[in-house]
Amino acid sequence: MKLRAPQRAWTRALLILPVGAGVVALFVWRGPSWKAVGDAFTIVRWEWVAVAIGLNLLSVLVRSFAWETVIWQALPPPRPRFPLVFSAFSVGLFANAVLPGRIGELARVAVLTRKLPGRRGAWAILVGTVFAHRVFDLVPVVLLIVYVLFTAKIPHWAITSLVVFVAVGAVLFAFAIASARRHHGPVDLELLGPVRRLLAMGRRGLGVMRAPTAALLAIAFQFLGWLCQLLAVYTAMRAFDIHAPLPAAGLVLLLMNVATIFPLWPGNVGLVQAAIALPLLQYGVFYARGVAYGIGLQAIEASVGVGVGLLFLAREGLSYTMLKVMPDAAQAEVPAEEAPVEEDETGARARVPG
Repeated sequence: MKLRAPQRAWTRALLILPVGAGVVALFVWRGPSWKAVGDAFTIVRWEWVAVAIGLNLLSVLVRSFAWETVIWQALPPPRPRFPLVFSAFSVGLFANAVLPGRIGELARVAVLTRKLPGRRGAWAILVGTVFAHRVFDLVPVVLLIVYVLFTAKIPHWAITSLVVFVAVGAVLFAFAIASARRHHGPVDLELLGPVRRLLAMGRRGLGVMRAPTAALLAIAFQFLGWLCQLLAVYTAMRAFDIHAPLPAAGLVLLLMNVATIFPLWPGNVGLVQAAIALPLLQYGVFYARGVAYGIGLQAIEASVGVGVGLLFLAREGLSYTMLKVMPDAAQAEVPAEEAPVEEDETGARARVPG
């Protein structure tokens, strides 16, 4: 698999940097008292931080099991074992934490395809499994939203965000089910345009949608993953001496995910803290403490994604620089995964073994 640097990187930077600079400037200008934010860290109870980190790690583990379940329905034998799936998932978390965009979704596919040489269509199928894995998030998210709507104090602006979040998720879920039910023979992806190629990639990994037992198992793992995250958010509140009820933690978890749907810069730092601190005002939490909690909560999640991700990045023999040049869908290995060819000394073209 050939990795090629993203095109128009400077153009993207010129579009993103002003937005990021504006958010930072607004956060500094209209933000909290930074002395009060610093003071909030002096009362942190680190034993609760350790528990929150453990819950986040458990969430990563069970969500990896969900992805493995999807992969086993999509890929014919031999299939990657769980240690490799967990390694790829962890590398993806690291890439999403340190790079803008959703590079991590392609990074985890790249880790697996490196260990599946000669597998025809492996990249396309695995891209589809990532899509299916993300679609299964909708079930626990809808349950969490219903719980929060009936129990939490929700600002009006947050209700709009949650409605849009559910609407987009419902469309994707309906598309996944409809695509999975369509039966297609072998398709030469090379003959398709970029959009149709991407849709074909998605359909190839949606085999789990045609297996109700496996689909329910994957959803159950995703539900456990979200439950662990909810408990981690609640536990982190206790670490910062915030005694809001569990529905408030659910609201924070939802809005934190809404704020990171489109990662314009690494972690959307600043935007995430505002999304966390503002709804906590409804629970009598001072804005400065809410911002400090938002910084701490994001650091807790990043410690798992970055820490575990770095370990597996080294294990897979990859580097940070390689993550930045992961191919996009248009550059992906399409259909035949044929090995590259080189010319020998006589000028004859010879296939290079994968």
